[in-house]
Amino acid sequence: MVKHIAILGSTGSIGKNALRVIDALNSSLVARGTRYEIVALSAHSSVKQLAEQARRYKPKFVAITNADYVEPLRSAVGDLDAEILAGPDSLIEIVQLESVDIVLTAIVGAAGLGAVLAAAKKGKQLAIANKEPLVIAGELLTKTVKENGGTILPVDSEHSAIFQAMRAGSRQEISKIILTSSGGPLRKMSVEDIQNVTLEEALAHPVWDMGPKITVDSATMMNKALEVIEAHWLFDMPVEMIEVLIHPESIVHSLVEFVDGSVIAQLGMPDMCLPIQYALTYPERVAGIAEHLRLDEMGKLTFEKPNLETFRAMGLGFEVARTGGTAAAVFNAANEAAVEEFLAGKIKFVSIVELIERCLNKHNVKTNPALEELLEADAWARREVHKNISLPNGSQVRKC
Repeated sequence: MVKHIAILGSTGSIGKNALRVIDALNSSLVARGTRYEIVALSAHSSVKQLAEQARRYKPKFVAITNADYVEPLRSAVGDLDAEILAGPDSLIEIVQLESVDIVLTAIVGAAGLGAVLAAAKKGKQLAIANKEPLVIAGELLTKTVKENGGTILPVDSEHSAIFQAMRAGSRQEISKIILTSSGGPLRKMSVEDIQNVTLEEALAHPVWDMGPKITVDSATMMNKALEVIEAHWLFDMPVEMIEVLIHPESIVHSLVEFVDGSVIAQLGMPDMCLPIQYALTYPERVAGIAEHLRLDEMGKLTFEKPNLETFRAMGLGFEVARTGGTAAAVFNAANEAAVEEFLAGKIKFVSIVELIERCLNKHNVKTNPALEELLEADAWARREVHKNISLPNGSQVRKC
C-alpha cells in the first residue's frame, strides 16, 4: 500500500518534522507494508531549503507561492524530473491532483485557505497542522468535508490528543473536552506586570521551540483562544462543553470527560512528531521517532485555571466561537496584524489584545459566509489594525 502525500509548507517546522517522520516510517518494517510517497512540496520563499528537499525526496511537483522566487527555484532544481509551480494558486493545483491522497497543510495565516477548501471539495484526507483553516472557515470547511466524503485529521498536539481520547467512547457519551495550555512565558504575571512586558520576555517560552508569531500568541494565550474555536468546529462541540486548563509541564496534551465521570487523557513528550505520525498512519499506530514518556521522571503534573483577567484573549476566543460567522476571521487577522506590529517594536504587548477588541467591536458580523466574505473580513481587520496604530495620541495603542 502506498500513501501519496502533498506537504504545503514543507520548509517550516511542521513540514520538516513530517519529512523526518516519513523517512522513519519508510525505513521501518513496522509500517505494516505501507509506503509513504511525497508527491508535492511547497514553500513560500525558502528556495534553498525547498530545493534541498526536492533533490532528496524527488516529488513530481514543487511549488513556490511567492512567484518572485520561481526563477531561482528553476535554477536550483531545473534538472530534476519535477514540474515547478509558482504563485498562490499553485497550492490549489497541487491539492486537486488525483495522485494525492493526503494533504498535510502547515501554512501560517490565511494564505493556504483556498487550497484547504479545494482539497476538501476533492474529498482528500486533510492533515491540518495550522489553526487558521478551522478558525477562519470552520463552518464552511467542515460542511465541505462532509459533503465530499473527506476527512480532517488534526496535527495540532491538543486537537490530536482530543481526537485520540474521543475514541474511548461515542460522541453522545462526552460531557466536555479540556484543552491544556502550558500557560506560555508570562503565566505567573498579574494584570499590572503584563503592562510592561518586553519582546524578549514574550519570546522566552519555557517549553516549546516555536517561531516568533506563535510564541507571542502563547504569551497572550491567543493560541488557546484560537484552539477553542478550532475545537468547536472540528469536533462539532458546543462552546459550553469546552474548557481550558493551564498545565505547565505540557505532558497531558488534552483530555476528554465522559458522562460517567471518566476522564481520558493523551500524554506524551512535547514532540510534534507524534501527532504528525498519528495523522499519517491513522487509524493504525506504529513505532516511530517520537521520544517515549517516562512518568517516573516527571515528578508531578500540575493543573490550574487560566487567569482570564490577565489573559483577556482567551475570553474573547469563547465569545467569538459563540458568535460564529465572520467574527473568527476578524479575530485571527487582527491578531496577526497586531503581533506583526509588536514584533516590529511599534506597539506595546498589551496593545495586541486592545487592537483585536477594537476590531471585533466595530465589525458587522456576516453569518454563513462564503470564502470571499471571509477573506474580505480578514483584509478589513488588517486594515483596521494599521489604521488604529496610525491614530495620533491614541490612548490605548502606545508605541514602545
